[in-house]
Amino acid sequence: MTKIYFFSGTGNTFWSAKKIAEQIDDKCELINIGVEAEKSSIVIEADAVVLLFPAYAYGPPLIVKNFVRKAAIKTPYFAAFVTHGTLPGGALADICRIVRRKEIKAFYFSNIPAVENYIAIFGPPKPKTAERRLGLQNDATTKAARCVIERKTNRINTFRPCSTFISTLFSLGVKIFFKWYKVNKDCDGCGECEKLCPVSAITMKGGRPEFSKKCEHCQGCLNWCKKNAILFARIKSGTIRYHHPEIKVEELLR
Repeated sequence: MTKIYFFSGTGNTFWSAKKIAEQIDDKCELINIGVEAEKSSIVIEADAVVLLFPAYAYGPPLIVKNFVRKAAIKTPYFAAFVTHGTLPGGALADICRIVRRKEIKAFYFSNIPAVENYIAIFGPPKPKTAERRLGLQNDATTKAARCVIERKTNRINTFRPCSTFISTLFSLGVKIFFKWYKVNKDCDGCGECEKLCPVSAITMKGGRPEFSKKCEHCQGCLNWCKKNAILFARIKSGTIRYHHPEIKVEELLR
């Protein structure tokens, strides 16, 4: 049994998790970290454990770090892959520092390039750029699956002070970013954003979504909103949104 844990907002990471599961010649279980992290006790037992998560400002999402710290991982083999737009920074280093203190014999860590989806800063991806990045993601995901199947191992540099500094600042920002989300008049109260949020940070009240401090700033809600009714910072109603073209929103609903 191989257990694959993922955290995904726009579907990039979930796409790679699905593809790895399809390519592994073994019984696989796909598990959403957002759901699993709500448990009071987390015990993971498997022949192999695979973790996939996106890089947020050169670090892993807070929920992913807390999940790995909290989990009792009982496996002879652990692999972690970070999906990233521009650069992954020290996201893998953060996870490596945590898991190497657990009783696991073999580790593997690697990156999976994907389409940059933080449109609040980088804007929507250009079609040619997105196509090229999707190709890179496909190749890297195929390689990742092969490495898990062959039980590849490696070592990575865990001394990443600049990345740690930047990701720490971002983590502090995440605690207040939820206050910057707005909803315009186009919202029809469908409630899909509430069901989609991987950390249950959205609650429908009076037919409108309200955001809480549980928000991880994955921006899945505004990128999947069919009405483009959710706004953040410079993202306006007319801003082109992004989600992985081969993933359907129904696959990510809690």
